[in-house]
Amino acid sequence: MKYYIIAGEASGDLHGANLMKALNKKDDHAEFRFWGGDLMEAQGGTLVKHYRSLAFMGFAEVLMNLRTILKNITTCKKDIEAYQPDAIIFIDYPGFNLRIAKWAKQKGIPTHYYISPQIWAWKEGRIKEIKRDVDEMYVILPFEKDFYEDKHKFPVHFVGHPLIDAIANRDAVNPTKFKQEHGLDDRPIIALLPGSRKQEISKMLDVMLKVTKQFENHQFVIAGAPSQDEAFYRQFIKEQKIYLLQNKTYELLSVSQAALVTSGTATLETALFKIPQVVCYKGNRISYEIAKRVIKLKYISLVNLILDKEVVTELIQTEFNEKRLKVELDKILDPNNRAALFIEYYNLEKKLGGIGASDKTAQLIYSSLKNKVD
Repeated sequence: MKYYIIAGEASGDLHGANLMKALNKKDDHAEFRFWGGDLMEAQGGTLVKHYRSLAFMGFAEVLMNLRTILKNITTCKKDIEAYQPDAIIFIDYPGFNLRIAKWAKQKGIPTHYYISPQIWAWKEGRIKEIKRDVDEMYVILPFEKDFYEDKHKFPVHFVGHPLIDAIANRDAVNPTKFKQEHGLDDRPIIALLPGSRKQEISKMLDVMLKVTKQFENHQFVIAGAPSQDEAFYRQFIKEQKIYLLQNKTYELLSVSQAALVTSGTATLETALFKIPQVVCYKGNRISYEIAKRVIKLKYISLVNLILDKEVVTELIQTEFNEKRLKVELDKILDPNNRAALFIEYYNLEKKLGGIGASDKTAQLIYSSLKNKVD
């Protein structure tokens, strides 16, 4: 089978790569053409566009880059027509992918959506487009199945969360050896995860670094995103004794005592590593004011959303400051507070459905296509 996959972010690249790996096991004749990143490219096939050129964050940023986005949509349609795939697999990235899905449905190309757009948070009206244009939807959060099937009468497949697979399949890390290899000292590590896009890193890292001088018994290590160069981070670090590790996020989390994490997929990754965290978010003021009025959520972190209560502290906009960071970081470093958090993290993992998301999704996609051929 010929698969055309569209992922527009770093997390989509990870999940797309694992799905491609699983599809290769199911389908001896699998061929791939895709929009994604380095991880997907490592699985074989042809990379059309890298997600680095696709990631625009926030309402204002999308408007400023609208011409580029529309040009990318046109390019994608032409490329799909030339490739003639047996199926298109969309991975999150809804603003772009739902437009391609509408066009693909009209062309008669099977449409499979892996990792649902978060329409339960905002733009619930997109359910009409999804019901019309998506043949099969694969959801990764337990409450999404109820949202689609009970509320909107649209059948979906709950496959579990692919992050569990990604973390379970990692190599074990020896903390002492890890510190030695990367020039770290013996102090406990606090990981800084400021995001993956330039604009969010710029907003988050400056504030995160302000608190480091108040925790001299710890060492702070920035998890550098694969989409950014080391030089970009150095402008924020300046003369401070802060470490930077590129493309080592999972290894870093596995040896950390705590973490400051920008809201997004990384909050869930940190929880699955059982690392106490403070969730941070500061966006473009205009984008945030718009989002605050249209997004219907009690929480911004996936950890709190899935457990439906405040398990990890969220510092948003003006609350994300040096004083609050100091208070909350002290709390999660206190042994008296950590045991209860670990229990919540284990409950979170149970809710996510265990390992096998990539294999389950690959099997469902391949079986669907094979049945049409047969």
